[in-house]
Amino acid sequence: MHGMIDLETLGVKPNSAILTLGAIKFNPFTDDEPHDGLYLRINVDDQTEIGRTIDEDTLNWWAKQKASIKDEALSDEDRVDLDELTKRLNKWCVGLDYLWAQGPMFDFGMLENLYEMLGKPVPWNFWQIRDSRTLFAMMPKDPRKAIQSDAHNALADSYYQAKCVQQTYKHFKITR
Repeated sequence: MHGMIDLETLGVKPNSAILTLGAIKFNPFTDDEPHDGLYLRINVDDQTEIGRTIDEDTLNWWAKQKASIKDEALSDEDRVDLDELTKRLNKWCVGLDYLWAQGPMFDFGMLENLYEMLGKPVPWNFWQIRDSRTLFAMMPKDPRKAIQSDAHNALADSYYQAKCVQQTYKHFKITR
């Protein structure tokens, strides 16, 4: 079983505040629907209190996004604290063979920095990390362009990226 993780953030540095986390489990060797989605909206104040940062350029970028996506990412409703985030993500990761992200230095780098700031071990090993950006670059055309909507919603991005890993494996006849 594989997992795809995506973050929406308030910056691009490893210590940037995280707005939302989306994650979904999938089997890359089949067309089965991704499942067991996890979507968390993280308390930003908790993060700034421990030294995570907010980038002004990223705030300006968010201001230019579609209202529905911006409102979902930035709303104060239903935010979880950092302890709840790590508990739920740790539990979600149990049993996964590999974890993917669209450029692991961004998503996993931020999560690893957060876990380090909290003095907690990450729920994966370095050798489990996979990069969908590199995989998609091997395709004749980026597979996300044909199917993705709701860009910048962390759970939707995770879903589409997982579906595209499946399509890429199928394209290259990867069976194990």
